[in-house]
Amino acid sequence: MVALAAEYGTPLVVYDEACVRAMAAAYRDALVATGVGGEVAYASKAYFGRAVLRIVAEEGLAVDVASGGELDAALRAGIPPGRIHMHGNNKSAAELDAALTAGVGAVVVDNAHEIDVLEARCAARGITQTILLRLTPGVSPETHHYISTGQVDSKFGFPLAEGAAHEGVARARRSPHLDLVGLHVHLGSQLLDLDVFPQAAAVVADFVREVGPEGLAVMDMGGGLGIAYTPDQKPPPPAAFVEAVAGAVADAWSSRGLPVPRVTIEPGRSLVGRAGVNLYEVGAVKDIPGVRTYAALDGGMSEMLRPMLYGAVYSPLLANRAAEEADATYRLVGKHCESSDVLVADARLPHVRAGDLVCIPAAGAYGLSMASNYNGLTRPAVVFVRDGHARLVTRRETHDDLFARELD
Repeated sequence: MVALAAEYGTPLVVYDEACVRAMAAAYRDALVATGVGGEVAYASKAYFGRAVLRIVAEEGLAVDVASGGELDAALRAGIPPGRIHMHGNNKSAAELDAALTAGVGAVVVDNAHEIDVLEARCAARGITQTILLRLTPGVSPETHHYISTGQVDSKFGFPLAEGAAHEGVARARRSPHLDLVGLHVHLGSQLLDLDVFPQAAAVVADFVREVGPEGLAVMDMGGGLGIAYTPDQKPPPPAAFVEAVAGAVADAWSSRGLPVPRVTIEPGRSLVGRAGVNLYEVGAVKDIPGVRTYAALDGGMSEMLRPMLYGAVYSPLLANRAAEEADATYRLVGKHCESSDVLVADARLPHVRAGDLVCIPAAGAYGLSMASNYNGLTRPAVVFVRDGHARLVTRRETHDDLFARELD
């Protein structure tokens, strides 16, 4: 980390390529071992850099995208269009046209309005598009409410209550331009308890029994497996997640006399989160006797928004003095003009000095993908490391980049 900071500067995001490949392989192999069939699709919203998209594709994974921009990233990375799933709760007509033009493998339809728009777009082209229907099963997982998506009160999916999901299936089945092949649910993110999946599978299996299983050969259970941001968090490994999800589907469908569908899972955070590290240089250190000591870093909420958005907690260390005893407490703050720009509220570190390098592990998901230019800060460079070698995959943003779109 110290050598990388000297070569590429800070703030810097560093990814361990071997970790990404190992996690992709773990998911892929675990799903094969279940024998249910299906596929693993990387949820690119976690980080949609072309370098990581190429890696997950090389490991045999599909990719799901949630916007026209993420779709373009996948296509630019060389992902075969048939291996791309198009998500989004409010896809524009332009985004749907882009997906149809590319020939994506599936569109995950989120609402009745989208059925109408997509069918019209397909009819104009004289084509039929494979779709999954996203359901809201009314299951609330134990996670932050901002990243819980399976409850009844959600902006995502067709709710099972009041017949909306039933009508969605009927509407899709009537269309000559939509090929409904399965259903989709996503319960939430940063899930550490797998007990919610049997409950969700049972709810959806009951729904399938009501509407009939004809043509519903795919059950996409989404992703959501959490990672350890702090030493006390103990998430299940990918194999346990896959076994729990696929097992829940197999049990729920077979116990109701339904043919067991192929299972799709969509890991995002758990695939890249632990592979990424954020590296910062310390600037000002401010001690307020009897209150606390602040250590200001050369980045902040513009590339690490999760602590402000979700109250996320990280476990930092000093890269240049990692072996020293962590015997002091600091509030690690960014350089933005916001009191909320706090990366770690109470960080235990050795005595910090200006010029020290703070390393924040487990920063590989929902950092770069949420990055902004608040206060005119430029977004960081990204380096991938493998077998002792580093390669720059994204250059540091410049001031010229900030103003490239301005016309006057």
